[in-house]
Order: sequence, then structure tokens, then C-alpha cells
Amino acid sequence: MYGLLSGFRVVEGAAFVAGPSAGLHLAQMGAEVIRFDAIAGGPDYRRWPLAPDSNDSLYWEGLNKGKKSVAIDLSKPEGRELAVAIITAPGEQAGLFLTNQPVKGWLAHKSLAGRRADLISCRIMGWADGSPAVDYTVNAAVGVPMMTGPADDPRPVNHVLPAWDLLGGAYAAFALVSAILRRQRSGEGAEVRVPLSDLASTSLGHLGQVAEAMFLGDRPRIGNDLYGAFGRDFLLADGNRLIVVAITPRQWSGVIEVLGIGEGVKGLEAELGVDFARDEGARFSHRARLFPLFEAAFATRTAADLGPLFDAGGVTWGRYRSLKEAVENDPRLFRDNPQFQTLTHPSGLTYPASGPAGTLFGENRTDLKPAPRLGQHTDEVLAELLGLDSGAIGRLHDEGIVK
Repeated sequence: MYGLLSGFRVVEGAAFVAGPSAGLHLAQMGAEVIRFDAIAGGPDYRRWPLAPDSNDSLYWEGLNKGKKSVAIDLSKPEGRELAVAIITAPGEQAGLFLTNQPVKGWLAHKSLAGRRADLISCRIMGWADGSPAVDYTVNAAVGVPMMTGPADDPRPVNHVLPAWDLLGGAYAAFALVSAILRRQRSGEGAEVRVPLSDLASTSLGHLGQVAEAMFLGDRPRIGNDLYGAFGRDFLLADGNRLIVVAITPRQWSGVIEVLGIGEGVKGLEAELGVDFARDEGARFSHRARLFPLFEAAFATRTAADLGPLFDAGGVTWGRYRSLKEAVENDPRLFRDNPQFQTLTHPSGLTYPASGPAGTLFGENRTDLKPAPRLGQHTDEVLAELLGLDSGAIGRLHDEGIVK
């Protein structure tokens, strides 16, 4: 963790990936992030994967590291009033709210801003018009599953990685910090809305794919081939599969040299009238002619043979493996990666926890903190933030308003 946002207080009322990941990014840069949940936990409190021999969510532990937890009965008016009071509590670096709740209702920005005029709320949504959606339904709507998968199979392929949710969390954190900078200059609050539908459509626009669809039609399914350049998986003699990507001329020349297929490639260039080294598009257009050369070369080699040669030759490559293999065996990713620290989590399990992906070069990281137990900080927040005494807090517990 770093202290770049030390002193800022963000209140989070969110579930699933996008909202909690935004809060996680802010917490790992030093902000105090207080999340409030229903007394029994929010809708993602027991989400899979679950810890062995318990119902503790490893997913929830991962997304809520370093936050504080307040558990409130949000079905009762007094419980909702407590949540609003926490969101709008005074403080020059407070009044920051992160949520994925609907735009209307008791957590609407207009209602909260009536209690604190400089409030900044960042609201992650499904569709921009307020219609419900999740990452997977938005992905289906923009057509990505129809571009994904084997060329000879027309069925849509849902992705495993929730890309729009993860992008949404990162973008929401960025947008919230941007609004903070403006408030510091002008005193203005803001309501920032981050719909997953807009993240998907604008991202595809940035990548040129909206224009592509308009003028060239839908992108065809091409399996594991890299669109517009050279890249694919290749089977080795030892049964491993490698992915090799050659985008730059140096990457292309490196892989050709290591595999010893230069003469065959030159023959194709002469036949087709192209220069593969200079034209990455030609590598893609003529990949059906190139792939057999590569397949034959890979089929006689092993990962142990090629790995050192590829590294020495500047080739961009990787070996396909399971996540379990990567966690247990790759020191760069997990085992010896300084981004991870071993913690004991609320589930009782001890395992590596990830810190912020960005590194402030030359600055020390502070120790990570595990996710809280549900309601772990209820009394602390009620006393320190709202100024309630022990008698008032005891009454709230007795009446089931808080946990």
C-alpha cells in the first residue's frame, strides 16, 4: 500500500466487482475506505469461490482488503439514516461516495447532496439509462462473444475474465480522484456515472472496432489467431503449447532465427510478393501459408529447448498453463512477486494477498491489511465519525439496527 491518498475518506456502498474494486484501488493508495453492508452481508458476501470447509468468500476477501466494515439494517429508516450520516459526515477530505445502487432512491446523489453540497458520488451502473446489466450481459450486447472462439463454431463464447467490471472499477477510481482535484480548486461537488455499457462501447470505439464494423463489417471468428498481426498457439514435441507473438520487425526476425525457418519464409515472400518483416498485416493475411512452417518447427522442439533461445533472441512468447501451475511455480507472477504479502484472512486461511499493481519506484510499500470481518468497525465508525456514545451504540445493537 502507498499513502498517496492518505487523509481521504471514501464511503462504499457497493457489491460485485466494479464498485468494490474501485474502493480497493483507493484503499491501496492510502484512502480510508468504509463500506457499509446489510447485517447479513451484501449480495456478494457469499459469492464463489468459497474457502474449503466454510462459506467464507475468497472473492469477498480479495476485493475488500484494507477496508473498514460497518453492518447496518438498511431495511429500517434508522439504519438508512445512519448510512447517509456516514456518507455525508464532515471533513475536508470526506464526502466521497462510491456505489452501484440505482440512481433513484435514498442513496440518489440529489438526496445526499442536500445534506452535503460538495458531495462527490461515483455511481457504477449497468446501462446508462438505468436499466440493469452486468459485465456478461453488456459483453453480449456489444458483440464480443460473437467474435470469440473457433472459426468453425457459431456459438457465442462468454469470457471468463469480467473485463468491463475490472475496467469499470479502475475507471471509477480515476474519475473519483479527478472530481476530488476539481473540488479542491472550486469547491464543487459532482455526480459521476460510470455505466458498464458506456465503458464497453467507448472502449471498442477507442480500439477502432466501431469504425471497423461500420465500414468493413463484423470481425470474423479466428480462434486463437492474433488479429492483424502474427500470433497463435503452437504444439511442441513435449506436449506443451506456446503462444508466440510477432508484432515488431525485431520480434519477427527473432522467432524466425530461433526456429531456423528463414529459407522457407523467404520462399513464401518471393512467391507472394510481400515483406513479412516490414508488414505485420501481411503476416496476418497470409497466416494460413505461414502456420505450417511454424507448426513443423515447433513439433520437433520442447519448451526447455526453446525458452532460453527465445529469451536470448528477444522473442515475445509464453507457455500455456493452469493458474495453479502459475501460482505455484512462476516467481515473477506470484511466488516471489513483491506485489504480494502473505496474510491471515477472515476465513482463517493464510495465503498471499495482492497489493496495488502500480509501483512508486524507489518508495517503500506499507504492509497490506486483510479484508475486515463483516461489521468489524461498526462501533469505531459510529463513535469516531458520528460521535455516538456507548449508550447510543448499545441501543442500536440491542434493537438490531447495527451489528
